[in-house]
Amino acid sequence: MSTSFEISPHNNSVVLRLLSEDGTNRLTHSCVAALTRSFGELAHTSKPVIIAGNAKFFSVGADLEEIAALTAPAAYEFSKMGQGLMNAIEHFPTPVYAAIEGYCMGGGLDLALSCRHRIASPHAIFGHRGAALGLITGWGGTQRLPRLIGKSRALEMLLLAAKISAEDALKSGLIDAIADDPLQEAESLATRFRAIDSA
Repeated sequence: MSTSFEISPHNNSVVLRLLSEDGTNRLTHSCVAALTRSFGELAHTSKPVIIAGNAKFFSVGADLEEIAALTAPAAYEFSKMGQGLMNAIEHFPTPVYAAIEGYCMGGGLDLALSCRHRIASPHAIFGHRGAALGLITGWGGTQRLPRLIGKSRALEMLLLAAKISAEDALKSGLIDAIADDPLQEAESLATRFRAIDSA
């Protein structure tokens, strides 16, 4: 088990649950590196993967204190590392689902965007708050977000740091469904995929 996530095999899926001591599930340098390794190893499974957080936070994204301490070359390398992880998830051989509860922000939103399907709880909140801090994502969100919700709405989130609710996320196409238990719904979808794939 990693200190930043745990992996639990289920009958028809693999659940990867983000963890952190403070519960916000920051995507630190070590977490991104470990996630990248794990998705490389999981690529040999035939099961879909479900990424989940906790009831209050899917993920708040990168650790801002860690980012502030990076030199320009180190920041560039961290950006490339994050892009590598998101690309690995996007092109994973089986579907990857994001089961989202609570806050899904910044790099956490980039992580969700790289998944094939996103299911959120009614109280989920989405945003790219970096602009409020003079930052912008380097993990592919500037490309994936407009493709899903359109350029105009994406600019509101990326440049104005606007937050949106689960209901608005569903209307805009950011998420595929709202469910009281997103993990259970994702597992149901994974079961259906396995049944179709084995038919």
